[in-house]
Amino acid sequence: MVVVLAKGELDQIALPSADLPPVADVPAVDLSAPAGAAREAAARALVAACEEDGFFRVTGHGVPMELVRAAEAAAAAFFELPEGEKEVEAPTLGYGSKQIGGNGDLGWVEYLLLGVTPAGAAVPASSSSTLPCAAAAASAASSSSTPAGPLRGLLDEYTVAMRRMACAVLELMAEGLGLAAGELARLVARVDSDCMLRVNHYPPRPAAPAAGAPPNLTGFGEHTDPQIISVLRSNGTSGLEVARRDGAWAAVPADGDAFFINVGDTLQVLTNGRFRSVRHRVVVNSERSRVSMIFFGGPPPDEKLAPLPELLVGDGAGGGRSRYREFTWTEFKASGCRTRLEEDRLARFEN
Repeated sequence: MVVVLAKGELDQIALPSADLPPVADVPAVDLSAPAGAAREAAARALVAACEEDGFFRVTGHGVPMELVRAAEAAAAAFFELPEGEKEVEAPTLGYGSKQIGGNGDLGWVEYLLLGVTPAGAAVPASSSSTLPCAAAAASAASSSSTPAGPLRGLLDEYTVAMRRMACAVLELMAEGLGLAAGELARLVARVDSDCMLRVNHYPPRPAAPAAGAPPNLTGFGEHTDPQIISVLRSNGTSGLEVARRDGAWAAVPADGDAFFINVGDTLQVLTNGRFRSVRHRVVVNSERSRVSMIFFGGPPPDEKLAPLPELLVGDGAGGGRSRYREFTWTEFKASGCRTRLEEDRLARFEN
């Protein structure tokens, strides 16, 4: 869905300030590492990054940067349209309000939220949440003669590339964990896997903010992603921050060629807490608009989720005991719709 902020609404959103954190040293994993010692080293580096901070960047991904830049440019052009035109185009891409979720969470952001699969996992009919874990049905195809037409086509192509990359990351991850190659990737690769693409636009902070406004504005409040993994990048504009294991925030430097990977809540469950679902947020840049595109790799609606038996070892994070009870992805999404953005969704599923 596309969220359109009416003129003047950004100036009316009161948001918390965020102190400037140190710059993060984000570990890199080369997906193009050849079989043998190089690939084994890449798999070990990936596992170590997931265990420590739940966040890393991938290089050697093979995604054409021409496609990436074209999709980013088309998205930026859409968000630059007058509010009235965006509202006209919105039905072909989905439509919502400026709220991040249905529980009062607000952000200095407008966004597109697109279902990747023919049918997303079910959510309660009464829910109005627009959290990534809660929405949406597949969008209707649009005519190529409209501004939304070329954008949707580019985003469709981009999504195929992101899904392929997500599966490659999960295959390498499985190798590092000693699992069968397809044990994790199958959850994202199935035709009914509940995957989504979100395109966020963070307008720059006004040059003359209102008196008493905080020095830094939070574009998207702190949260974890509920899915298995998220693949994200931005248009070379900083703003993303991640929480390290010690709780300190670190700014993520923009990277023009790499993609960033978040460990999600579901992957934390599958690894019985060995991997860490990373808490992150976005702070508004004072000079440039920021456009970010995030692919959320989720499992099928009826998939039963619990720590993998192979990872329930006596010396692991769970001490041989399952830290989480079994649940389906639909059940987890429905529960997430009842929580605030910053709340711990997994607490309800702990043993």
